[in-house]
Formats: sequence, structure tokens, C-alpha cells
Amino acid sequence: MFQVYKKINKSVVEVDKELIVDGYDFSDQWIHMSNPTDKEIELISTATAIPEEYLKAALDAEERAYIEKEDSVIMAVTDIPITEEDDDKYTYATLPFGCILTDKTLVTVCLNETSIIYDLIAGRYVRDFNIHKRTRFFLQLQYVIAKKYLQYLKQIDRASQRVQGILEKSMRNEELIEMLSLEKALVYFSTSLRSNNGVLDKVPRLVKFYEEDEDLWEDVLIEVRQAIEMSNIYRDILNGTMDAYASIISNNLNIVMKTLTILTLMVDVPAMIAALWGMNTGVPFEGKQWGFWIVVGINVIICIIMLIVLIKKKMFK
Repeated sequence: MFQVYKKINKSVVEVDKELIVDGYDFSDQWIHMSNPTDKEIELISTATAIPEEYLKAALDAEERAYIEKEDSVIMAVTDIPITEEDDDKYTYATLPFGCILTDKTLVTVCLNETSIIYDLIAGRYVRDFNIHKRTRFFLQLQYVIAKKYLQYLKQIDRASQRVQGILEKSMRNEELIEMLSLEKALVYFSTSLRSNNGVLDKVPRLVKFYEEDEDLWEDVLIEVRQAIEMSNIYRDILNGTMDAYASIISNNLNIVMKTLTILTLMVDVPAMIAALWGMNTGVPFEGKQWGFWIVVGINVIICIIMLIVLIKKKMFK
């Protein structure tokens, strides 16, 4: 599907779909496409003279981040953060997001719906949102994307602290799997943010900045680099935490195995002596009333000796 937005006075409003017919003029308007059909892609391509391959670029979930300029058309693909609900839990990932700038119109394309569009329209992170200035629009869009990364990174950090609190009380597979999911999300975020940063570094070579645009570009770079640093820090902390829990689990397993080994020795040695005296062949003290107690005494002495040896070797610590 797709939506068309235009600015009336100081507000960005959506154009009624019934008004969009063949020959509709998209000049000075913003078209956002979310998982569009082939028919919708053909319609927008014909109306805006944008090649279909540009519109389809961001629909590939594995598309890398890049920016290029051909004639007066600028094509930029950057990665955006997304959340997915899975079994009452949120998982984090990234998706390509295409932004195509022409002299007359703006087009954004994404495989899924994203809250970034609504944040941009609502002015949640930027003020004076304007679709008439394409360079500023692109920078404001990247600023909102960077802010969304920071928002999700804080959520990941809080989720990590919550899971760690649960793991400190009891080791469960569910929490360990959730920790692995958070670690994977941080890897995605870190990789995508570095790619986005590379795209932003190329922007001044492709477009002309006004004075306000230069300040906005610097703000975007600051936010993106802060997000990169935060994702790296959180990932290192999570890696260290996972390694620590792996060591704890291994140590707990060693303690259990050591305990089982001691119990086996304490049970098997008396059982072996009792088995020897229970044979059908002749054995010492056979037929003696006090022979049973001598055998019991031998078992007790051997067990005491074993305990002393194990204590001296600090096997009970």
C-alpha cells in the first residue's frame, strides 16, 4: 500500500486516496510505500518518472545501505530498527528503508509498516518538518531513525537487566535464550548503524547544504555515532554477562558431578565389602554371632578413612 502526504500551512496531511487517479500530480508531495504491490510500484514509477528498480531496492530484506545520485535523482537506502512480537516478547531487528529524492517529489519505501513515519509526521523528534526541501527532509528522516535506534537500545538494555535479575535467582533456558536474542539484536543494530554512518558521510558530496542543513547533518552524525557507541557498549556488556553465566553453569555442573562422585564412593565401597561377605564360599567370621558387627565395623572404619582423605583434599568445598 502507499500513502501520499502534502503540507498545508504548517501541518502535514494525508491526501485522500480517491483523489489519486491517472494523471494525478505528485509535485511537492511525499509518497510513502509500505510493502507495495507490483501495480502500485508501476503507478508511482509512471507518475514520478522514477525507475522501478529504485522503488524495489528497499524491498529486499538483505539490501545493503548505500546512496547514489543519477541526474537529479538521489537514491538512498539505510537500515531502520524494527520490533517484532514473538510469544508475548519483543524481538529487535533491522530492515532496509529507501528514500528517493527528485526535483518534484519525495518517495520512501519499506518492506513493513514502521512507526518512524508517524514519528516524523507528528514531529516527535524534529520540528519544522518540511517536505518541500528534499535535502532537509532526508536529514530529518535520518535524525528520526537515529533517535529510534537510541530508543530501542534503551529498551534492550532494560530488558537485559530484567533478564539478568531473573538469572541471578535461577538459571532457566528461557532467559538464556532471551539473552541470546538481545545479543543478536545488538549485532544487527551495530552493523546497520555503521552502514548508515557510511551513507551519511557521503551525503555532502552528493547534495548542496544550506546553513541550517549543515547544522542538522552534524546533529544526525552525533546521534548516529552515539547510537553506535551505545550498541557497542551494550553488546560488550552482554557478551561479558553471557560468558560469566556460562562459567557459572559450568562450575555448577562440576559441583554436581563432584557431589555425585563422593556419594558414589561412600555407597559403593561398603556395598562391595558387604557383597564379598555375602558370597556362598567360606569367608572370615562365618558362623560367628559377632561376625556381622565386625563387618559393619570394617565398613565404618573405611568410610571414616575416606571422609578424612576427602576432607584433607578439600573435596567438600
